[in-house]
Amino acid sequence: MSISERYRDLVDEVDVMIKSFQTDEAIREAKRALQVLNQARKTLADLAEDVGEIPRMKIEVQLSPVLLDAHNLLDRGRLLLEEQQLAAAHKVWDIQKKLYRLLNDL
Repeated sequence: MSISERYRDLVDEVDVMIKSFQTDEAIREAKRALQVLNQARKTLADLAEDVGEIPRMKIEVQLSPVLLDAHNLLDRGRLLLEEQQLAAAHKVWDIQKKLYRLLNDL
């Protein structure tokens, strides 16, 4: 699977996760966590359309900052969920691991 396909899959997975969180009342009450996770989704989604157009030689330079920003936001959201002792934090952790593997493969 190409980097751009993995990136788009990651964006889709974050989107699905957040939508599932918005239907869960306990998580919905963790408003700050949802705001931070939505920022991560937006950070990733901004490049989703154009990721396939990035030349291979420039992909690391262009994707790394986006992935690092999204990782930091996901981490902050996960910590906020953990503070409220919500089990959903493990879903965020799973996505963070995928994001980190993608970052390492650049």
